[in-house]
Amino acid sequence: MHSGTQTSQNQTSNIFILVGLLGETKHAILLYTVIFIFFLMALAGNALLIILIHLEPCLHTPMYFFISQLSIMDLMYISVTVPKMLMGQVTGDHTISPSGCGIQMFFYLTFAGAETFLLSAMAYDRYAAICRPLHYPLLMNQRVCECLVSGCWFLGMVDGLLLTPIAMNFPFCHSRKILNFFCEAPALLKLSCSDISLYKMLMYLCCVLMVLIPIVVISSSYALILHLIHKINSAKGHRKAFATCSSHMTVVLFFFGATIYTYMLPDSYHTAEQDMMVSAFYTIITPVLNPLICSFHNKDVTGALRNRMQLGLSLNKVVKGKA
Repeated sequence: MHSGTQTSQNQTSNIFILVGLLGETKHAILLYTVIFIFFLMALAGNALLIILIHLEPCLHTPMYFFISQLSIMDLMYISVTVPKMLMGQVTGDHTISPSGCGIQMFFYLTFAGAETFLLSAMAYDRYAAICRPLHYPLLMNQRVCECLVSGCWFLGMVDGLLLTPIAMNFPFCHSRKILNFFCEAPALLKLSCSDISLYKMLMYLCCVLMVLIPIVVISSSYALILHLIHKINSAKGHRKAFATCSSHMTVVLFFFGATIYTYMLPDSYHTAEQDMMVSAFYTIITPVLNPLICSFHNKDVTGALRNRMQLGLSLNKVVKGKA
């Protein structure tokens, strides 16, 4: 009997507690209502974009194929963290088991890692479209696009498989409260009472590789694009090239800026509150902004959306006429 009670206590002591966004605040109901609205906006915007790109033949191009993959990653990205946080706020249960924490961390690292490489693939696509238009159908055919996307998913999964098991096997003998709203590696490691310097070095090296390689690809692509734009005398050509690249560059700056802050800056630059705000930005806000920045201000997407809406209205009239 005593042994069973002791086992139960050990299992309970292994459970982590997520403090939530900003912990206990007077405006918790308002804050989590806003987060819930943002979550619905992210789901609706990204799902609509994926469906539209799938259905509309004029959007069956490499650029929109990559954008649809970005939307899939954003959907999964926000679904890994926000529902758990919102359920905890509703039920009052902010605990998470070690296995649940490990699963959340693995998928989060996988999607984040995959997105860094996808953004570099999108930059290469823009380079090929603007600088190599005659060779573009060969450089970015369907097989090449599928291989690039598969590679992004694979490298993201490697990141998750490499960092998650090590992080979850550290002994945690400090407070079990994770100062974040999900199991993010830097916040979890603050609870460990063992020497984590080697793991921090491994995480830093992984982040350097997963950020440096895409940044080199993105910078090289845009340097070549800017060089070509400089040689174009047409103002219309300038505007078209900038319009093609500006939305992607905005997404890149948001995503990589937050990633570099979280995983690469020394501890002296971090506070728990700042870390949570940055995590909230690229976990909750970015999936809402990406569809708006990448697509919904684009004439092709808005035209395709208008066509689908008109088709829907026409079908509705036909059905009502028959009735």
